[in-house]
Amino acid sequence: MKDMNALNGGMIAVDVEAVEALNASLRGAVHMPGTPEYDEARTIWNAMVDRRPGMVIRAQGASDVQKAVMFARSAGLLMAVKSGGHQIAGHAVAEGAVLLDLSQMNAVQVDPATRRAQVEPGALLGDLDRETQAHALVCPTGINSTTGIAGLTLGGGFGWTTRKFGMTIDNLISAQVVIADGAILNASAEENPDLFWAIRGGGGNFGVVTSFEFALHPLGPDVLSGLVVHPISDAAGVLREVARIADTAPEELTVWSVMRKAPPLPFLPEEWHGREVLLLAACYAGPMDEGEAAMAELRGLGTPIVDVISPHAFVDWQAAFDPLLTPGARNYWKSHDFKELPGAAIDTLLEAIHSLPDPACEVFIAHVGGKMARVGETETAYPQRSSHFIMNVHTRWEDAAKDDTCISWARDLFNRMEPYSTGSVYVNFMPDDEVERVGGAYGDNVAKLAQIKAKFDPDNFFRLNHNIAPA
Repeated sequence: MKDMNALNGGMIAVDVEAVEALNASLRGAVHMPGTPEYDEARTIWNAMVDRRPGMVIRAQGASDVQKAVMFARSAGLLMAVKSGGHQIAGHAVAEGAVLLDLSQMNAVQVDPATRRAQVEPGALLGDLDRETQAHALVCPTGINSTTGIAGLTLGGGFGWTTRKFGMTIDNLISAQVVIADGAILNASAEENPDLFWAIRGGGGNFGVVTSFEFALHPLGPDVLSGLVVHPISDAAGVLREVARIADTAPEELTVWSVMRKAPPLPFLPEEWHGREVLLLAACYAGPMDEGEAAMAELRGLGTPIVDVISPHAFVDWQAAFDPLLTPGARNYWKSHDFKELPGAAIDTLLEAIHSLPDPACEVFIAHVGGKMARVGETETAYPQRSSHFIMNVHTRWEDAAKDDTCISWARDLFNRMEPYSTGSVYVNFMPDDEVERVGGAYGDNVAKLAQIKAKFDPDNFFRLNHNIAPA
């Protein structure tokens, strides 16, 4: 017998023979503590999360997922679900629980004729980009190739091509979902439309997605993209102009602003390494000549240290920030949404940049809108549809002794920026200590989400997430 955490608290003794029978029925396998597969599965991107599940079930297909759900549910066990393992809150792993690991379900199949992609939940954004770009097609996703497609999509998904092609959820055609009672359902505009509505932004509250079908768009293989780097001393004026440009830019142009200590990038003069800088990261999702014209005003701002905007392979640009987001570091995020960036907000932000608690810490401001903003607030579970700015205070460090200092710095900046915010938040940027902000993530859609949760998961089996309680 083995004691594991129960769904509703306490411990439950799990029969070893039942586990062996489950293992024998799977295409994948059950892994117990002490095996390399167990340790590999429980290790996720954020090193602050170091939890030991009671067992790991590594699935190889929808039938494995179904069996894992039914096993955990019938035994009354708590279950966590891991796809890419990149979520900041670390919900993918829970102490003493069943860990359902989807990372080996990572196939991507592209049909260039219909411009559709079938994607398994363990695929990473880089997996999807490589297969779609083989046909000069894209699915709008995030900006880090090691992010998992499942978590990104279920939370909403935005990145360099969102303004042109919409959010990741806006390009979701259908999904196959294993719900809490073990049934395997198709979710689309025609089948189970309420479930389809809920998984487009509602997170992992409604089941385990075992397959996504995405619409694709022509782009690539090269895009005009890159960085313009300014001294932080010029950032106040530059950011004010960037905010103005963002509101009038064509939908093909996306500009994100990143404030941090300069990493030792090969194109930066060595004397700037380790000094505070403002990086303008820009991408144009369209023809090169149009991109040159659209970026001219942005590139003409101030006196930059370097301007390295040029044609890049889209797959490389999608992975450009990977070196700054490698796994194994300690991470803590705080995030706000803003309708606009007034001068006082920019000044508050820049004051904090002068006191970064670690060289790996950064703050970025993403601008979204365009096609994404032409979707109604109630058309998907994700409601923040107007053109707006998204701030992520990305605190990152290696030494556990710096935990209190780094987390306090992030919280302080978050609190100081709150007066300028909308009160809403992107659910994928929420750490695990923000239970009270779930309402801010979903706004007026919360009540409908709770009703759908009650229909598909009335006992709140899928609770290791930014949880929506059943109505």
